[in-house]
Amino acid sequence: MQAVKMYTTAVCPYCIQAKQILKAKGVAQIEEIRIDTDPEQRRQMMERTGRRSVPQIFIGQTHVGGCDDLMALDGQGGLLALLNAA
Repeated sequence: MQAVKMYTTAVCPYCIQAKQILKAKGVAQIEEIRIDTDPEQRRQMMERTGRRSVPQIFIGQTHVGGCDDLMALDGQGGLLALLNAA
């Protein structure tokens, strides 16, 4: 299974929802990067994604986007394929 990295904050309901979706798909470990406690990580996230909002989700090297993007990918049947890509 591909590694999952997620930029988050402590009180983000969309971050919680995204984590629940990923865990339901069998993701055992999510590398969380808290941008509310580390301004440098926030800057890096914005440079890498062009976005300011959280969550920002990466599966392997693929930037999925936020929670809505994750749900759309799952609805199209692409989430499991991306998670299980070699």
